Amino acid sequence: MASMTASRLHTATTTPVHSTVWQNKLMNECRSRGLRAPNFQECSDRRGGRTAWSSVVEVNGCKHQARYWYDGDWVNNAREDAAEVALQRMGVIPAPRGPHARLLGSISA
Repeated sequence: MASMTASRLHTATTTPVHSTVWQNKLMNECRSRGLRAPNFQECSDRRGGRTAWSSVVEVNGCKHQARYWYDGDWVNNAREDAAEVALQRMGVIPAPRGPHARLLGSISA
């Protein structure tokens, strides 16, 4: 019985916690500006024996692509990435400085 409890505890503590900080911030920003709720869309790319996932978020007619691709267990991170990019493009949070700054931007529909 003790091993069952330890096993349950181990499972509970190793389950990934998915953050929604940037998604919530984007939702609140859209609400405060009187815009429609952001619309997220996931996209996948088969890479060898695995599938990589990314996300695009549409805000006020502009689409913002996540910067990175993620494993299937971490699709929420792609949504967080896209939300962060959108907030940067909207001027809510500062865009990073340096060579990666030019990678940010919206994509055309």
